[in-house]
Amino acid sequence: MMRKTDFAFWTFLLMTVLAGATTVLNVSRTYSATSPNTELYKQLDLFGDVLERVRSDYVEKPDDTKLIESAINGMLSALDPHSAYLSRKNFRDMQVQTRGEFGGLGIEVTMENQVVKVVAPIDDTPAAKAGVQANDLITHLDDEQIVGLSLEEAVEKMRGPVNTPIKLTVVRKGVDEPIEIKIVRDVIRINAVKPRIEGDIAYVKVTTFNEQTHVNLVKSIEEMKSKIGSKLKGYIIDLRNNPGGLLDQAIAVSDDFLERGAIVITKGRNNEETQRSQARPGDVADGMKIIVLINGGSASASEIVAGALQDHERATIIGTRSFGKGSVQTIIPLGANGAIRLTTARYYTPRNRSIQAKGIDPDIIIEQELPEDLKGKLGVKPRGEASLRGHLRNGDTEEEISGSSAYVPQEPEKDTQLQFALNYLRGKVTAPPPKAEQAEQKKAETQTDSSK
Repeated sequence: MMRKTDFAFWTFLLMTVLAGATTVLNVSRTYSATSPNTELYKQLDLFGDVLERVRSDYVEKPDDTKLIESAINGMLSALDPHSAYLSRKNFRDMQVQTRGEFGGLGIEVTMENQVVKVVAPIDDTPAAKAGVQANDLITHLDDEQIVGLSLEEAVEKMRGPVNTPIKLTVVRKGVDEPIEIKIVRDVIRINAVKPRIEGDIAYVKVTTFNEQTHVNLVKSIEEMKSKIGSKLKGYIIDLRNNPGGLLDQAIAVSDDFLERGAIVITKGRNNEETQRSQARPGDVADGMKIIVLINGGSASASEIVAGALQDHERATIIGTRSFGKGSVQTIIPLGANGAIRLTTARYYTPRNRSIQAKGIDPDIIIEQELPEDLKGKLGVKPRGEASLRGHLRNGDTEEEISGSSAYVPQEPEKDTQLQFALNYLRGKVTAPPPKAEQAEQKKAETQTDSSK
C-alpha cells in the first residue's frame, strides 16, 4: 500500500504540473512554521489521507483515474461555473466544436423517446446525398442497435475518420420495412452563420463563434448585398440563444462592422494582464443600419459583439437582457491528460462596462410572448449568469440582475422581436418609450379614468 508521504508528494507534484511549473519540488512532512505554503502542504496531506482511505476501505474497488479526475474537476468547478477539467475525450470534442469541422455524416439529430431522430440532413453532405431524410429514426449503426444509448454516445459512433464507411438502419414514416443506408464519412463543416434575405433586409443568424464564423459571416453578407442590390435597407444580426465561443472570433465579427476604436478590454488578476483589442478600418455593411437581436440565451462572445456595437452606436440592440457571462476562459492543454478550462480574465465593453452577472441591456426592449403550453416550463424560464451557483461577482458594482427568457419561435411570422426589427429598419415603427416611462403613462391614464 502506498504511504501517506508518497500520496502527499504525488498530489503536490500533480498540482505543480497543472500550474505549469517547470521544476520538481521535494516535499517533506516536516514543515517550517514560517513557510507561506505551510497550510497548503497540510491540505495536500489531508487530500492524500482521504485518497488513501477511499482506495483501501471503499465498499467497491474504485477507479484511481476517475478519483483523481473527479478531484481535479471538483477543485476547478469550485472556482466558478465555467472552469473545469476536460478529459482527453472532452478536450477532443471541444476542439471539434471550436474548429467547426469534423469527420462525420452531416446530419442534425435529437433524442425522442430514447430513439435518435434526424432533425435534418445538412445540404451537400454524405447523409443528404445518400438520401437520409428529416424525421428518420436511426435504430442501428453497422447492424449494432443504438436504441437506449445517450445522444452523445450515438453521435460519437457516427463520427469517425474521413473516407470510412458506415451503415445506418432507419425507420421512416410511411415505409413498412427498415431502410439500410450506406454512407462514407467526409469532412463536415459546421456553418455557424445562417443567412436569408427578408425582402429588402439582409438577415444573418449566428449560432456560435467557432473558427469559421467570421469568414462565413463576411461571405454571407457580401452575397446578400449583391442579390438585394440598391433596395437594401439594412442588416439584422441575430445573436439570440448564441452561447458564445472563441474570443478572437467575437473580436473579428465586431471588427467587421467597426472602423475604429476599442472592441473589448480584458482584465486579468494583475494590471499588467490588461489587454485592449482595437478595430481596423473597413465596414462590411458600408455604414448601413444594423440591428442586433439578443435575449437571455445570448452569452459571452455574443455579448462582446453586442456591447461593442452598442458602445460605438454602430447598431441598435433589440430584444431582452443578455445572459451576463463577462468572463474569459483559457484552455490549458495537459498533454495526454486532456486540458483544463480556467477563467483567467473578465472582459469589459469599449466604455469599460463589466456585464458580468448583469448582461447587456437592449436599446429597445421587446418581449417575446410565450405560448400557453410553454408557460412555467423549466426550459423557457429566464436565464442569467447571476442565477448560477458560484458565479463570479461583478467587480464594478454589487448590483446583479438575472437574465431574461431565451424563447424564440420557429416560425418567423410569430417572432415578435424579429418582426419589430424588420419594421424598425423599414421605418414602419419607432422605438417604444422606456418601461419606466410606460409605467408613468399608464399610471396617469388610470388616474384620469378614475376622475371621470
